[in-house]
Amino acid sequence: MGSFLRKQPSFLLILLILHLGAREARALSSDGEALLAFKKAVTTSDGIFLNWREQDVDPCNWKGVGCDSHTKRVVYLILANHKLVGPIPPEIGRLNQLQALSLQGNSLYGSLPPELGNCTKLQQLYLQGNYLSGHIPSEFGDLVELGTLDLSSNTLSGSIPPSLDKLAKLTSFFIGNRGLCGKQINSVCKDALQSPSNGPLPPSADDFINRRNGKNSTRLVISAVATVGALLLVALMCFWGCFLYKNFGKKDIHGFRVELCGGSSIVMFHGDLPYSTKEILKKLETMDDENIIGVGGFGTVYKLAMDDGNVFALKRIMKTNEGLGQFFDRELEILGSVKHRYLVNLRGYCNSPSSKLLIYDYLPGGNLDEVLHEKSEQLDWDARINIILGAAKGLAYLHHDCSPRIIHRDIKSSNILLDGNFEARVSDFGLAKLLEDDKSHITTIVAGTFGYLAPEYMQSGRATEKTDVYSFGVLLLEILSGKRPTDASFIEKGLNIVGWLNFLVGENREREIVDPYCEGVQIETLDALLSLAKQCVSSLPEERPTMHRVVQMLESDVITPCPSDFYDSE
Repeated sequence: MGSFLRKQPSFLLILLILHLGAREARALSSDGEALLAFKKAVTTSDGIFLNWREQDVDPCNWKGVGCDSHTKRVVYLILANHKLVGPIPPEIGRLNQLQALSLQGNSLYGSLPPELGNCTKLQQLYLQGNYLSGHIPSEFGDLVELGTLDLSSNTLSGSIPPSLDKLAKLTSFFIGNRGLCGKQINSVCKDALQSPSNGPLPPSADDFINRRNGKNSTRLVISAVATVGALLLVALMCFWGCFLYKNFGKKDIHGFRVELCGGSSIVMFHGDLPYSTKEILKKLETMDDENIIGVGGFGTVYKLAMDDGNVFALKRIMKTNEGLGQFFDRELEILGSVKHRYLVNLRGYCNSPSSKLLIYDYLPGGNLDEVLHEKSEQLDWDARINIILGAAKGLAYLHHDCSPRIIHRDIKSSNILLDGNFEARVSDFGLAKLLEDDKSHITTIVAGTFGYLAPEYMQSGRATEKTDVYSFGVLLLEILSGKRPTDASFIEKGLNIVGWLNFLVGENREREIVDPYCEGVQIETLDALLSLAKQCVSSLPEERPTMHRVVQMLESDVITPCPSDFYDSE
């Protein structure tokens, strides 16, 4: 056989050609490669991509994808409301036969890719109800077949490009993007007001685009960096979750006995725990999964019942950073010193070999998310106002009366706990900073929190008091409406709760946002709360009030005037 092959070198060449030809025949099409690039950019979804396989010849059988039956080219991509988190990659522009693109109702962020202008056969483009930012690319003017463009309820800014005006078939929607301007929405851009007095000839379209690009080059660089940062935020967040599950998740079934053996200690703050270290450790050793009362973005929560009848909540945070120890302990001591009527009290912590076990007061009323959305009994109007005021006072105390000041970074309904009388307490304050990477500003905030995040935080990852105020405004709307920020009723309209409010304001129907099942609604206080919510969720941070001012407005405009217990720390 060997002599035969030596005499017939062309035989090997033929085999090689046939092999390469077979591989080429099985290779994924260019449209499929573009879609895999989109899949790679999206870091979180509801599983829609499970059958998107690289070994397929074409993507025509993939979920959400439609192809021409003859050419096998992708003609539509329908991925609306699939919990997608990530940027839209430039590779989407390779789908040059695409006729319909529907990505509304997700958590896509970053800039609109100018490469979409290459999809010149596109007829329908639905991107509403995401967190897209930056300018609308002028290249969209090349989409000569475009009939519908919906960019509403994002955080886009700048002037709407004049190139869209030449699209004769176009019906466009921009509502909910307060930073946009242009004649298409009857909003004069600031640059247009600064024309020379001698009235020179109006610039051509090319001059306009070149001048705008020159002015905004720095902004584009910042936007690009912000997009990369936001991508890293979500990617590292998902990696962190997978890492914990892989390395620690299976250990939960063994309870705390394995953890506490050899080298555990209890740290108590100011005598807040009237028990000896031995008593607490003994009780911890008997705990297992039956004691779990909740699972959140920062760890598992257990119910710790002592022999004298006192009950505490135990939050278990895994140690994922060996160098975290001293910094973590120092920050926990600061958090343990914070005492206020509307904050959940941190009593102490157990320092075990593999985790920190934070000991908090136990609140029997559960969290606000459960009460609003999962329990049959509805909160009446007075109860909702009381919860709003309590949450505002707790957050205001963190911002204005703590030294150093504390930015919460993760205000949402599941972090508002309720006692037996439905008095609100703000929980988990300071934990986002504790679990943050100092160099990259990557936090453990989970994807479900995106509905509460301020636009500038989505872009930069930098938290301020004003990003907390925005989240409080979303929380306020959630309490008034009885709906989560990304409730299906909003998503169906291509909106989130802030976009829905903006839409209703434009229609002069903002009162319709109130929960129809809420009893005892008072119109005067509803109007005052809606006015406050609109200020808190302004797209411009400088237009949002401070939390101290929020408390003042609640007490003067909503609550019957009475002496403030803002500084009550009992």
